Amino acid sequence: MTSTTVRTTSIETPTGAVRIAVAVDDAGERVVALAFADHFDRVSARVRARFAAAEWVAGETAASDAVRRYLGGELAAFDEVEVDATGTPFQQQVWDALRAIPAGETRSYGQVAAAIGSPGAVRAVGTANGANPVWLVVPCHRVVRSDGSVGGYGGGPERKAWLLDHERSTKGANGTDVTSPSPVAGVKVSPDRP
Repeated sequence: MTSTTVRTTSIETPTGAVRIAVAVDDAGERVVALAFADHFDRVSARVRARFAAAEWVAGETAASDAVRRYLGGELAAFDEVEVDATGTPFQQQVWDALRAIPAGETRSYGQVAAAIGSPGAVRAVGTANGANPVWLVVPCHRVVRSDGSVGGYGGGPERKAWLLDHERSTKGANGTDVTSPSPVAGVKVSPDRP
């Protein structure tokens, strides 16, 4: 059996610190929790139970570097990041659909429900969004109300609006990601204390 270590890092952003937990073993790295620091304990509770036997240590990973690159303007930084989020088959289906929403774009809860073949499951899509333990990488912030308003977000509507503005303002004039990231004031990465 492979020994697993969970590395945690805090990353300061203009809207508050985010914390990331990454499981590392012989199979590689997988993000298991990512949320704003003031919500991390709630989001990571199931993850801590699941990885109770793992050693939790502070440390950088490729995934924490991807968070820094995303915040610095490289919107495609999460494309190759592996996720290991435990959820129901329906939640997994919703989370896969969220990862397919391009940075800088939004979908309504109804559009996500239709995209997964369950057009009547709008509220269930909202519930799956709320259960997402890997914010940013599984971009639940890209799902908005049918009227286009921001709606709810576990980290708060102000942070959701900031993330959407960050993505929209970072998009190139032709709709593609900016390839050379520009630094974002206030973004600082530091290893976390477990």
